[in-house]
Amino acid sequence: MNLQILLVLIFNFIIAIIGTLAYSVRLVGVRTGKIAISFTVFNILSLISRTAVTFQEPLLTNYVEKNLYYGNLLHIFDIIILNSGIAAAIGAFLIPTFQKIFSKGVMSFSVERSIPRLLLNSISKSGMFTMKNCITAPCRESVTELNYRKLPRRVVVYNFAAVALITVGALAPIYAFRLAPDLRATCGTLSSVVNGIATILMTLFIDPQMSIMTEDVMDGKCTQEDFKSCVVAMVGSKVLGTFAAVFLLIPGAYAIVFAARGINFISRF
Repeated sequence: MNLQILLVLIFNFIIAIIGTLAYSVRLVGVRTGKIAISFTVFNILSLISRTAVTFQEPLLTNYVEKNLYYGNLLHIFDIIILNSGIAAAIGAFLIPTFQKIFSKGVMSFSVERSIPRLLLNSISKSGMFTMKNCITAPCRESVTELNYRKLPRRVVVYNFAAVALITVGALAPIYAFRLAPDLRATCGTLSSVVNGIATILMTLFIDPQMSIMTEDVMDGKCTQEDFKSCVVAMVGSKVLGTFAAVFLLIPGAYAIVFAARGINFISRF
């Protein structure tokens, strides 16, 4: 496999697994009673994810430009999406372990009040031993005993759609290079449009509901078990939405090309 694609897959894996683990941050915040600190500590992982995004897109863009007129690019893009789905599934499997490790990190930070010191403690011998003791397998009951009646089904569906759009939003504009090589610069800039639609879904329908439910748990209006069921459902929709993006790649790429041609037509006047 080409080194560029291997690096893209590695960065893509990191992005997807951190994005999945993010769903448990609110749950840790509720359990520890330190929601703001939970998000502060998680920003460390978010920084890693953003750095991976910074390298992933230029590498993939460069590879496509070099192989614009030959090679099975669709096969490569399908592998990237499936890699994201597998990473999301692994992230879901790791959530119980991550919650324990993250909870200890949040409590440690609330005492130490220093991110550098928290990082040093985490890589120390005692820190490694603590993380080893936090390894936990997921419970089957987390899925089988979901209270489906109390799930915010609409929010779960919106999350599924938003994840699928975000996943394909970073790839469809690049694959569109193959469909319209003369408009590849315009196609590349249109990724923000696709991601913008997903961001609107998250901003208007998903994040507010999750924030309200988080506050309801803190105020005693919602049980932690019901909130946990919601988080499990959101993680499930994240995994399914990531895999579903493979069916949106080609339609998304053609939509990007259509929009690019429209912009090109308007620019003539």
